[in-house]
Amino acid sequence: MKLGFIGTGKIASSVITGICNSKIQFDKILISPRNKKIASQLSKKFKKVLIAKNNQEIVDNCNWVFLAVTPTVGEKIIKDLNFKSSQIIISFISTITLSKLKKAIKVKAKIVRAIPLPPISLKKGPVPICPPNKKVKDFFNKIGTTVEIKNEKSSINFWSTSGMMAPFYELLRVMIDWLVKRGIKRDNAQKYITSLFLALSEDAVINSKKDLKYLVKESQTPKGLNEQGVRELTKLGFYKKLDKTLNSIHKRLNK
Repeated sequence: MKLGFIGTGKIASSVITGICNSKIQFDKILISPRNKKIASQLSKKFKKVLIAKNNQEIVDNCNWVFLAVTPTVGEKIIKDLNFKSSQIIISFISTITLSKLKKAIKVKAKIVRAIPLPPISLKKGPVPICPPNKKVKDFFNKIGTTVEIKNEKSSINFWSTSGMMAPFYELLRVMIDWLVKRGIKRDNAQKYITSLFLALSEDAVINSKKDLKYLVKESQTPKGLNEQGVRELTKLGFYKKLDKTLNSIHKRLNK
């Protein structure tokens, strides 16, 4: 199996790293030269990763083609590439729908949209795919946890929540900086906060069959610190603004 990546940004780099550190059997990975720095780093790190001369060389030589460019770049370049009907084409592009992809690609290839996130480099995290495809499902299950979505409109909900990745890191950064301002060494502050939220996330996963309202309630004691935290953030409108932001992202994706 020959894999090709059009686009060599953060997501492409993370997926390629996950693949190369997994048990997925492949002959080679061809990557575009667009981001020279990342492309060079990947080819030096992994012997099966090669830099193509251009995007068409990737399409000509690969069974699976991953579209990992921005929506603006995708709209410009995809329509000019000559794909094959025998290929599996996986798009990571957030705002280009299946119907638009089919129109741009022109041939009747298998087209799947997927939403990998950077932790896939560690072989962790969910990967929603739409429409369901057994080969693609099995592939991503080797570097993450595949979530199959039958309805593309439903997939927009998952794309929307993926927009909370940077805000999550920003939340951690604010707490780390708060500790540093109070005399805690940055490495200790960062270790504490990241470990704390890792543990909380694992606890949430273990209890994922329950409504998470259960954990919200269980982690509070009357007049305790967590009760104060929830009360004050609620009063400030933090959770309503979070909901509003998700709605705004969803609206953008639903155009």
